[in-house]
Amino acid sequence: MSSVVCDISISADGYAAGPNQTRDKPFGDGPIERLHAWMFDTPDENKAEVDAIVAAGAFIMGRNMFGPIRGPWDLDWQGWWGDDPPYHRPVFVLTHHPRDPLPMRGGTTFTFVTDGIESALAQARAAAGEQDVAIAGGASTVNQYLRAGHIDELRTHVAPVTLGAGERLFDGVPALDLELASTRGATLVTHITYRVRP
Repeated sequence: MSSVVCDISISADGYAAGPNQTRDKPFGDGPIERLHAWMFDTPDENKAEVDAIVAAGAFIMGRNMFGPIRGPWDLDWQGWWGDDPPYHRPVFVLTHHPRDPLPMRGGTTFTFVTDGIESALAQARAAAGEQDVAIAGGASTVNQYLRAGHIDELRTHVAPVTLGAGERLFDGVPALDLELASTRGATLVTHITYRVRP
C-alpha cells in the first residue's frame, strides 16, 4: 500500500497560517510570507524538498486551502493557483458543500468530497495507485489525518519567524510517537522529516 505523506511550512512556534484569513490574505495576518520564502526566494537551495512536495500520485486538501469561501460555492472560484495549479494530479478537497469535479490545465482535477476524511483518503489511494498520497494542508486538515493515525511521514519546513496566533500544527492532536528521519538546515528554513509510528 502507498504511504501517506505531508509537507507543511510552519513558523518556529508551529503556525501554518496567521489569523484573519481572507481572499486577499489567504494565509492571514502577520509576516506570513516568511513561511514560504524558502520555496520562492531560494528554490535552487531547496530543490529536493520542492520536488518532493509535488511528487505524490494524489493530494488531499481542506476547503480553506482551496479557497476562502464559506457556505455554498461561488462556482467562479477555481482555487488560488490560476488555470494551471502545481499539482498535475487528482486533488480531493474536503467540504460540506457538493460541487462537480473541476478539471484544470496540466492534469489537475479537483474533486470535492463531502463524506469525510476516510472517503477522501480511499479515493486518493485509488487515484494514486502505487504512488504516495499527500495531505496538502492546511493545518486543520493535517491535524485531522494525524488524529486518525493516517500520516506515515510528516515533513515540516520550519521558518525562523514566530506568528503568535493562527492555525497551528498539532492542535487537538494526541501524543504522537515520532521518529526523526532527517533534518537539513538551509538559508531560510530548517527541513525536519518525521516518521509517524503507529
